Amino acid sequence: MTLAAVTCGYVRAVRGAVLDVAFDNAILPVIDEALHVGDGLIAEVQSHLDATTVRAIALQGTSGLSRGTPVHATGGPLTAPVGDAVLGRLLDVSGKVHDHGPALPAGTPRLPIHRAPPPLATQTAATTVFETGVKVIDLLVPLAFGGKAAMFGGAGVGKTVLLMELIHAMVARYQGISVFAGIGERSREGHELWSDMQGSGVLGRTALVFGQMNEPPGARWRVGLTALTIAEHFRDAKHQNVLLLMDNVFRFVQAGAEVSGLLGRLPSRVGYQPTLATEVAGLQERIASVAGAAITAIEAVYVPADDFTDPAVTAISSHLDSNIVLSRSMAAEGMYPAIDPLASNSILLDPLVVGTEHFILAGRVRQAMAHYRELADVIALLGVEELGAADRLMVARSRKLQRFLTQPFTVTEAFTGMAGRSVMLADTLAGCRAILDGDADDWPESALYMLGDFDEARQRAKAA
Repeated sequence: MTLAAVTCGYVRAVRGAVLDVAFDNAILPVIDEALHVGDGLIAEVQSHLDATTVRAIALQGTSGLSRGTPVHATGGPLTAPVGDAVLGRLLDVSGKVHDHGPALPAGTPRLPIHRAPPPLATQTAATTVFETGVKVIDLLVPLAFGGKAAMFGGAGVGKTVLLMELIHAMVARYQGISVFAGIGERSREGHELWSDMQGSGVLGRTALVFGQMNEPPGARWRVGLTALTIAEHFRDAKHQNVLLLMDNVFRFVQAGAEVSGLLGRLPSRVGYQPTLATEVAGLQERIASVAGAAITAIEAVYVPADDFTDPAVTAISSHLDSNIVLSRSMAAEGMYPAIDPLASNSILLDPLVVGTEHFILAGRVRQAMAHYRELADVIALLGVEELGAADRLMVARSRKLQRFLTQPFTVTEAFTGMAGRSVMLADTLAGCRAILDGDADDWPESALYMLGDFDEARQRAKAA
C-alpha cells in the first residue's frame, strides 16, 4: 500500500464546522490528528464513524468547501511554532502570523499541541508569593509564583480590566517570558492589548495567541492549547519562567460545548458537554512548575448569570491555587477592584507562607468585613444610629477598610483621570493595621477612597 493511499481521503459531508471525511482503502487517522483539507483548511479528527469515515472539526471557516475536496492526514496532531521566533508576534491557533509582519523563519521548531502534563514526581509546589501591587489581592488573595489563579465574575464587573492591570504591573517587573491566550476575545480587546504592550516595551518578551469571537468554535477550543505549548517549550527547553495569561477560560468551555453539540453528543448538566471535566483538566493540569522553571497562570473566567454554582465555574475553580471573586454589588458601589474579600481565597494565605503577622492581619480584615456584612440589613432598616457603640465603631472601620482597599489602575488612567497606583505589600499591611487600630477613626471615608498607601490618605485627610 502506498503512502498516498494511506494518507489521502476526501470530504464526504460538510455541516458547518463539522466535516465527515472518507479514507477508502486506507488506515484511518487517530483521534486528535490534524487533517489538511483542500488548499489550507485545518481540521482535527474527533471520532470514527465507521471503518472508512472519520468526523472532524474545522479550525477555520468552511465557507465554499465542497464534497469531494481532497484531504491529507498529517500523521500527528496540530503543531504550534515555539521558541524565540514567536516572541513579539501575534499568532492564531495554527501558528499563522496575524500582525502584518514577516512570516516566521523557515527553521522555526514546532511542537504538537496535545501533550501530557509533566509527571507528578517532577512537579514542584508553589510556595512563593507573587506580589502584584494590587492591595486587596496581596493582602487577602496572594498569588503563587508557579501557581494558578483566576478572576471569576459576571459581565461588566471588571475581569478584563483587572487582568490588564496585572499584566501591566507584573510583566514590566517580570524578567521571564509572557504568553497571552485570547480565547474568544473581542477584536477591540486584542488590539488594545497589542498597543499597550508595544507602548510599554514588553512586547519583545511576549507571545500573543488569539482565537477571536468571530472564529469557528474549533479555533476557540484549541487556542489555549497552542499558547500552553509555547509556554511549555520555554519552561522545558529554555528553562525560563513563564507568565501565562488567559482571557477568557469560560469561552474555552463554551467552545467545547459548541463542538460537542456539532458532533452530536448528548449534553450533560445545564447543557454542557459530557466531557467538561476532562477538557478542563486537560488544559489546567499542563500548567505546572518543574525544577528550575515555572509557569504562573492568571486567568479570567466569566460567570454566566452570576451563578457561581455553574458546572463550568466549579470545574475550573477546583484546579486553582487562588480564586479571586468579583462582586457585582461592590462594582455597583464603585468599589474597584470589585473583589469580594469573603468569597475570594488562596491556599497561600497560610502563616507558613506569608508569615504570622500577615495571616493574622488578613483574618482581622476579613472578620471586620464579615461583621459589617452581618449588620447590613439592620443598618438598611433602622439606620446605623440604632447600633451599639462597639458595632458602630466596627462598621465605621470596616467601611474605611473597604475604601482603603480600592485603588486607581494604570490601565484606566485615560478614562478616570486618576494616575494608577502600585502599593508595596508592607505599605498595604501597615495601612490596614492602622485603620483597624483606630488611627483613621476621625477621618472622612472619602480620604481613603481610590488611593495608594496610608500616608497618601493621611495627607488627604489633613487637606480635607
